[in-house]
Amino acid sequence: MTTASTRQWPVALLLSLTLLLLVTLSLPHWHGLFHWLQPDSKQVIYNRDGFFTLLGSHLLLVLSSGLAASLTGIGLGLWVTRDSGRDFLPLVSTLASVGQTFPPVAVLALAVPALGFGFKPAFFSLLLYGLLPVVRNTIAGIQGIAPAVQEAAQAMGMTPWQQLWQVELPMAASVIMAGVRTSLIINVATATIGSTIGARTLGDPIIAGLINFNLAYVVQGALLVGLLAISLDSLFDYLGRRLYSAAEGH
Repeated sequence: MTTASTRQWPVALLLSLTLLLLVTLSLPHWHGLFHWLQPDSKQVIYNRDGFFTLLGSHLLLVLSSGLAASLTGIGLGLWVTRDSGRDFLPLVSTLASVGQTFPPVAVLALAVPALGFGFKPAFFSLLLYGLLPVVRNTIAGIQGIAPAVQEAAQAMGMTPWQQLWQVELPMAASVIMAGVRTSLIINVATATIGSTIGARTLGDPIIAGLINFNLAYVVQGALLVGLLAISLDSLFDYLGRRLYSAAEGH
């Protein structure tokens, strides 16, 4: 059953996406505001690349690495909750934790000699950094299913694959989605450091601002990163509520 609160979420999502688009397109015209913020600089609008271009490349990096982290994390989480991989659960959890324990800058420094500069090392760093929430939530979602439900599925004659696809995944979907959501939101901000090794991201104006002591540049990059994070958070919040409602109806 669709509740009133569930119906409100697409409105919030549309508002956040609209605000992100409007700010991205209008930001180059905010000369007055940024001259007030940085009165001693002649150039107050970052113009090395267009903000829309930077937003697109930043989003591509976050979504592609997030998809890879989600597929890998969900696959690992499902594997260690099966009889064949249960013995590896502590190892997988530890390895996923190590990926997020290392600072992203350190991962980038180690990846650059092997992968070069640009998109690839940034992608690899975000992939490792985004694994932990997905792996943990997948394991928690599957293990949180009541044993009686699994026993009932077995009693109905379901094969292990049928039990996974028809019972376990639908019931754990909202928890798994929460892990994917956390992973992506973390990486929206983390992706900005990709600019230090040549990846085109919204970190470009931030890094340029720090180097040139230009606060206006920093604010422009940070504003778009924040709005992008809010938009993605609204999207996954809405999707999570839809999945929860579907599971309740089921």
